[in-house]
Amino acid sequence: MNTTTDTATTTYDFGDGPVPAHRHTNPDGSSGGWVADTACVGPDAYVGPGALVYGDARVYDDARVYDDARVYDDARVYGDARIYDEASVFNNARVYDDARVYDEARVYGEARVYDEASVFNNARVYDDARVCDEASVFNNARVYDDARVCGVRTNGSE
Repeated sequence: MNTTTDTATTTYDFGDGPVPAHRHTNPDGSSGGWVADTACVGPDAYVGPGALVYGDARVYDDARVYDDARVYDDARVYGDARIYDEASVFNNARVYDDARVYDEARVYGEARVYDEASVFNNARVYDDARVCDEASVFNNARVYDDARVCGVRTNGSE
């Protein structure tokens, strides 16, 4: 079992040993996923029952983290952003506005995904890369260093 409860503390093992944590209460009153006490999820944000938010991560505004998605380290997810399936956002990455990250995609480093951009399938966006406007990064695409992908689709085979 991943949780421990006593009279003072509830813990959850996010993968590196148990830490103090709690279940997020979603805006609709439902019980959400696990949130480390070091992380912060705003009252208007939704965290699905299987999703995890830990480290010093922040999820706020009307952002949604669903399914088995993870947001951790110093990552920020906000605005109307959606992270779902088995996607992960971590390190100092930011996903915001109406951006979507899903399937098994990863956004990390100092990367930014925003506007109405989508990162999905097995795509990776990292380092100081930016994906914006209505861009789509998918399949096995890698966007990294200081690359900018704005308003186009790339699937890693072009």
